[in-house]
Amino acid sequence: MALLTRFIGLLITLLAIGWSGAALWFDGPGPEALRLGLALSFATACLWLIHRAPSFARGLIHANLAVLAVLIWWQTLAPSNDRDWEPSVARTPRITWDGDIMTVSNLRNFRYRSEHDFDPTWETRQYDLSKISGIDLYLSYWGSPLIAHTVMAWTFMDQAPLAISIETRKEVGEDYSAVRGFFRQFELTYVLSDEKDVIALRTNHRGEVVYRYPLPASKAEARRLLEDYAVEVNRLADQPDWYNALTHNCTTSILHHIQAIDAGGAWDYRFLANGLLDEMMYERGVIDTALPFAEVRAAQDITARAQIAGDDPSFSALIRLPTQ
Repeated sequence: MALLTRFIGLLITLLAIGWSGAALWFDGPGPEALRLGLALSFATACLWLIHRAPSFARGLIHANLAVLAVLIWWQTLAPSNDRDWEPSVARTPRITWDGDIMTVSNLRNFRYRSEHDFDPTWETRQYDLSKISGIDLYLSYWGSPLIAHTVMAWTFMDQAPLAISIETRKEVGEDYSAVRGFFRQFELTYVLSDEKDVIALRTNHRGEVVYRYPLPASKAEARRLLEDYAVEVNRLADQPDWYNALTHNCTTSILHHIQAIDAGGAWDYRFLANGLLDEMMYERGVIDTALPFAEVRAAQDITARAQIAGDDPSFSALIRLPTQ
């Protein structure tokens, strides 16, 4: 038992040292060579402390105190709304209310010729919350079937849907990295958009495969969920926050909102392996279960319809046409 305890303690400490070294490498000051040297020096010093300590237990304590110092420093890193942002996330949306009327400013509605060639248009739109008719969840796949990007869209009786995509807010010249997403590399942003922008961008210009799943929320639940989103949109406009690939990503953030309005959302590993999210929803009866899952999924593939719809003003209606 003592040997097992020592092994577990050492394993946890080595993992903590590895995380701290990575935090210094990715988030530390100065050029990459300096940050890499700092990370390697830290890891070497921690291993030396473990080896040279008078006892094994004291060595682990010393190493973990060094890890704690890095963690305290890491927590001081502050996000910002004032950087040289990519044009697609250059503006921060904000939402105001007047009774049932919700006004969205800085709603993105770009016209794309390719992923990186577009006419930027930022709009102000009003939505009557008493006319919410439902919610759709989009899953967009660009590579591994285990990972997807999620987008929520609220539909209304008399106007185009409002799509909200939770993303990294990248700076000019910055590329997304799944590993860097676990550290303080990207700010979090909520992109409020027309579906003709945020969905067609993925199907028509990035070559992604997109599925649309209508969710069985009541109108009251849909409204409460949108209002909870709006609170976070305005908070981020005033107080920026970090994106985190584990705790605050495109899907776990949706889970936080669902739980905030007491609409379920029991934890499941597929909130992380979110390419399997539709499988989880099928098992829970959240989406249609009248047919085998494979058939249900195939019917919700809107990729071809989106490509045909292109830049049509009726894009949202066209992608919702029944499968032939």
